[in-house]
Amino acid sequence: MSDVEREPAELHCGASDRGQLAPKADVLSARDVPLGGPRAMTVRRTLPQRARTLIGAWCFVDHYGPDDVTDTGGMDVAPHPHTGLQTVSWLFSGEIEHRDSMGSHALVRPGELNLMTGGYGISHSEVSTTRTTILHGVQLWVALPEEHRHTGRDFQHYVPSPVRMDGAEVRVFLGTLAGDTSPVRTFTPLLGAEIILEPRSTTTLAIDTGFEHGLLVDHGDVRIAGTILHPAELGYVGTGSDTLTLVNETDNDARVVLLGGTPFEEQIVMWWNFIGRSNEDIVEAREAWQSASDRFGKVDGYDGDRLPAPALPNASIAPRKNPTRH
Repeated sequence: MSDVEREPAELHCGASDRGQLAPKADVLSARDVPLGGPRAMTVRRTLPQRARTLIGAWCFVDHYGPDDVTDTGGMDVAPHPHTGLQTVSWLFSGEIEHRDSMGSHALVRPGELNLMTGGYGISHSEVSTTRTTILHGVQLWVALPEEHRHTGRDFQHYVPSPVRMDGAEVRVFLGTLAGDTSPVRTFTPLLGAEIILEPRSTTTLAIDTGFEHGLLVDHGDVRIAGTILHPAELGYVGTGSDTLTLVNETDNDARVVLLGGTPFEEQIVMWWNFIGRSNEDIVEAREAWQSASDRFGKVDGYDGDRLPAPALPNASIAPRKNPTRH
């Protein structure tokens, strides 16, 4: 998905904090962001924000729906560029058609991972299909480390099998959890999983002590590290714990997305759909897109024009870092 916010934030993101003696959850509330394009669409964004800009290498979390496409028009995001990141598409309901400048033509369906790598440069479009009635899911971005940020274009598709455990059903789309490991390639240690929690259940998960984690609640009220999270909230837990306990406080199933990774030690500049290391990186990427250079290639099969890049801010992109935890 493109970050087609009318005035995209300028972010300089830094390394995350180190471990805690005991887990503690910080609650990150979502803000509504209206996206542009042929069909307006509003998403709930929990990353990036002033309170936190990275969880591991996860740098962007958009949560949308459930939207009745007969009312909203669904999703229609015209061809747009990416640099220095991977996009992770995960649906709860609906269907999205993906086309990119590698020539990939794929469908995003519930429970199926589509991961696209836009290192040096890629472009793609996303359109909900006519079979979609309710559109509901998350769009996530992962920052690429310096060593790999100019890597070649790539596209991976994976369908994880559900793993049953006491009180929960887990689908691991990246990394390892609940005894299951995704084969999808990443450039830093990561975790991504959808978890369905049974009513009034308590589920304890073994986790990597070197990972920090974020728990996004889709529906239900879920307790993590002694903190209640409500729908659309993201709970952050630092490194140092070998387990996470999730408690569904409701009489119905709850759905959450668990994200994790080792703290990202590099500082990055993030603006619109580009991730770089300096203001100059962003300026160069924008100019390349606006001039239709070969850097981003061409998306075939989309009926419409490319998305133009927004205007750059008047000043150089200012630094912004994660807060220090005490």
